[in-house]
Formats: sequence, structure tokens, C-alpha cells
Amino acid sequence: MASYVETAQEIAREAGALIRQFLEKRIGFEMKGEFDLVTEADRSSERLIVERLLKHFPSHAVVAEEGGGQEGASGYRWYVDPLDGTTNFAHGFPMFNVTLALERDGELIAGVVFDPVHDEMFSAERGSGAFLNGARIHVSKAATIAQTLTATGFPSRKRHQNVNIHFYYQLAMLSHGVRRAGAAALDLAYVAAGRLDAFWEFGLNPWDMAAGVLLIREAGGVCTDMHGNPMSVRGPHLLADNGIVHGEIVALFEEIFQGKYRFAMPEMKPS
Repeated sequence: MASYVETAQEIAREAGALIRQFLEKRIGFEMKGEFDLVTEADRSSERLIVERLLKHFPSHAVVAEEGGGQEGASGYRWYVDPLDGTTNFAHGFPMFNVTLALERDGELIAGVVFDPVHDEMFSAERGSGAFLNGARIHVSKAATIAQTLTATGFPSRKRHQNVNIHFYYQLAMLSHGVRRAGAAALDLAYVAAGRLDAFWEFGLNPWDMAAGVLLIREAGGVCTDMHGNPMSVRGPHLLADNGIVHGEIVALFEEIFQGKYRFAMPEMKPS
């Protein structure tokens, strides 16, 4: 299994170097649909990753964000986001990454998240721990919501009307704060490293969360859906945290799902 992680790291580093070249050129972007951005860096990185994966593992399936993967004949499936945080990248905001994860018969067994700007490689394999640049990492020891720094994300479309704004506001009022960096895989890696205590989001894709979920589990944390039920990489939402605050956050989320708020949403007043 170590060969999977090592190969994924090599490929992620190569893709990250390619992305940095595009960053220096300050390339433009296109719209993928009405609201989502895509750049040539996304496409080039995906072509490189898929080509390398299929060279090493020709029978494996590859599911990639930009659609450049293939179905495979074995029970192995790679999830690839060639540039997670495209909007950040397109604006020169240094929070984006390359992420790859491997699933065997429905179970995540290897994953990497590589930040090419800060040269940080997060990696994990099932049963062997989680690592940052070769050093073992662990989730935080925050004991209550009041002690946490959390993170979330919002969809590109009508984010001000999204149901997540209610969860965001309650957590923001109860914790040290909520961050919205715009790169879910990095957010999850930061939970695994103890930089964040919890992360949640609606509507993620498998390639957004697969590697990060494995990282958190191997770092000692917990990943479920937002109701506390077993999560799926194809599920409607995700809650990932250090495990200590999990029950308290699930209880809070249940209140919010029921329309009960500890803090009333603020109303706009005329200036």
C-alpha cells in the first residue's frame, strides 16, 4: 500500500509544479457553467495526473473533476481534483492544492493533499497514520465548541441564500471563529494537522473530500455526515472534527436543522 501513497505524492508534486508555472503566468479563466471557474491549469494538471496514474495502475478507475478519467476493471478507484481552489488560484489567492485518493472496494486506503505554494504534502494510508512532509500529525485537543476554530465552504451560486449561512452564523457566535478559505481538501488537511478543530460543508464531491477524510481518520479524528451518521464520499454533507467536540457539534446542528437558533439571525437595519 505504501507504493500507492508514494506514487500519489510523486504525481501530486509534479502536478503542483505545473500549477505553479501557470500561476506565475497569471493565466485567465473560463466559466464552467454559469458560476464555476475553470482554467487551463485545471485541465493540464488533470491530464498529467490521469496519464501518470494509468501508467502505474492501468486497470484502476480514475474519477477526475474535469472528466478526464476512465472506468477500470478492478475494485480500485482514484479520486482526483487536479486543482482544488480554482477560484483562489485564478485570483492569485494562495490557497489551492492538488489532491488524490484511492478507494479499494469502497474503502479509502490512501490519500494525499499537496499545497504547492507552501510546499506542504499531507499524506495518509489506512492503518498507518497521517503525515505532513513526513512528520506524523494529529487532530487538536479542543474540548468544547467554545475553544474551536472551525471552517466551512459555500457554493458558488446564491451563497447568500444557502442554508449553510445558518450553520455558519451559529458556529461563528459560539466558537473562536469560522474560516472560509475556498479549498475543502486543504481545510480537511488542516483539521488533520490540528490547525482547525472542525470542518463541515454541504454538497461536496468525492474528489473534494476523499483524501481529507482519510487524513483526519488516520490523525485520530472523526468524519460523519452532519447528523452524526456514517458518511459517504457521495453523501449530501460532511462533518469532520477532532472527535472530542463531535457530539456537541452534532447536537447543535440538529437544533439548526429543526430551525432552532441559539442566536437570532441579525436583521438589516437602515443606515
